Amino acid sequence: QVQLVESGGGLVQPGGSLRLSCAASRSIFNGYIMGWYRQAPGKQREWVALIGSNSVTKYADSVKGRFTISRDNAKNTVYLQMSSLKPEDTAVYYCNTVPSTDAFWGQGTQVTVSA
Repeated sequence: QVQLVESGGGLVQPGGSLRLSCAASRSIFNGYIMGWYRQAPGKQREWVALIGSNSVTKYADSVKGRFTISRDNAKNTVYLQMSSLKPEDTAVYYCNTVPSTDAFWGQGTQVTVSA
């Protein structure tokens, strides 16, 4: 059974940076579009960024220019480099395929942006 394990979250001040990682329990990245999603308190989960198997990337307007998604297929890992963080980026961040697969949702990693 595939598991996706997110890590790298934490508390950071506005303007700061964090790098999230998502490791898969087995190789699913080859041929899959992978993405990051987030869910803020009281809000629905939203898509943040995606990366294709050919490393083509796409971002939500709210994070464009600040976040960078990357993948390492040899390590079965996808990353999200977040810079110029804002309080509104506070959320639990998840990785999954794009479109998402219900069975792949993990626990997520909490990102809190606060002074």
